[in-house]
Amino acid sequence: MVRTRNADKSAQDEGKEEPVLEQPTENEDTRESPADSPAEKGDAPSEEQKDAAAPQANDRMARFKALQARAKSATERNLKETAAESQRLTTDPALLNNLSRKHAFASHNLLKADTEAAGEDFERKRAWDWTVDESEKWDKRMDKKSRHRKDVAFQDYSQDARKVYKRQLRDLPPNIEAYEKEKLAAIERAAASGDLEIVETEDGEMIAVDKNGSFYSTADSTGFTDSKPDRAAVDRLVGDIHKAEEVRLKKRKERRGGDDDSDVTYINEKNKQFNQKLARFYNKYTTEIRDSFERGTMI
Repeated sequence: MVRTRNADKSAQDEGKEEPVLEQPTENEDTRESPADSPAEKGDAPSEEQKDAAAPQANDRMARFKALQARAKSATERNLKETAAESQRLTTDPALLNNLSRKHAFASHNLLKADTEAAGEDFERKRAWDWTVDESEKWDKRMDKKSRHRKDVAFQDYSQDARKVYKRQLRDLPPNIEAYEKEKLAAIERAAASGDLEIVETEDGEMIAVDKNGSFYSTADSTGFTDSKPDRAAVDRLVGDIHKAEEVRLKKRKERRGGDDDSDVTYINEKNKQFNQKLARFYNKYTTEIRDSFERGTMI
């Protein structure tokens, strides 16, 4: 019985055949791939198209390299400027000015000592480094500086008004171009109306002659009343008035010690201090009386 089962099993194993794998033949290996099909061979770029695209690629590469060089130079420049800025911030300008001033002072003293030791005139030798024009300008500047130093203190109201007027003139730059345009327009109008006569001299210079004496202003002229300033000039005048008012109020506030709302009960600084002492000791007794006076209910 055992022998029969083994025989049947071996017969069944022999009856089963293993599948055979077929090896690829040479025809299958040499078969064309889809990429080499005739339809796609026509879509591939030709040599002419490659030659036409080459200059564009070279141009793009050149621009790309130029941009790279530009970015590199900008980075280097930014690094240099950053280093210079950090060095400037770490350096104290006041200290540099102080050192330069001390160096100039020491050089001056050394030159003066050497000149005096040689028996020469220091001022004369020092003047060799300057021209006559520069020396005159320097003397004029020193004279003006000394006069200004003496003119700082209050003398009288006329001098104070003169200083204010000169300061306003410095703050008011003249508009030469607008002045020349208005002057030419006024001359043309006067020449057209017959008030002016344009005469040419022998040298070729043009001169405007006032016939009836109404064009050029004199001490008796009233033509300035017809002048109408433009809007910008009016705004500038209003700004100057507001600025002067702010300065006046600031000085008034400083004189009062910063308290604009308090009553003025003094005539000078000494009287103000005395009144403050009285208020410190007697305000607690006189507050009700002063309030009654203000209300008008004082008996």
